[in-house]
Amino acid sequence: MEVGIDIVKIERFKSKTKLAQRILSEEELDIYNTYNNENAKMLFLAGRFAAKEAIFKCFKKGDLTANYRDFIILNDESGAPYVKSKFLINQEVLISISHIDSTAISNCVLITKSKG
Repeated sequence: MEVGIDIVKIERFKSKTKLAQRILSEEELDIYNTYNNENAKMLFLAGRFAAKEAIFKCFKKGDLTANYRDFIILNDESGAPYVKSKFLINQEVLISISHIDSTAISNCVLITKSKG
């Protein structure tokens, strides 16, 4: 089991369309583009960035060819985030994303499932 955490200032993500295109998968970009409110876009992007940084901290060395877009963070029917990725082989990611005031934070736990 590996643990990763990341925290970011939300304001850093104001009007960052190019950054959104660099770190968000196509599925995430579709969600991002549904927001008309700049604040909602900032919160979404900051949360996803912190989450992906936390994921990379879990993998430590891992496959160095992975990039932000290789980890897709969506929400289930209850609103809880979950991760999809071709890099999750025999692994599960538990992830949480929170926002407060000017800060977004994400905590990630990478669990390797036992074979057999």
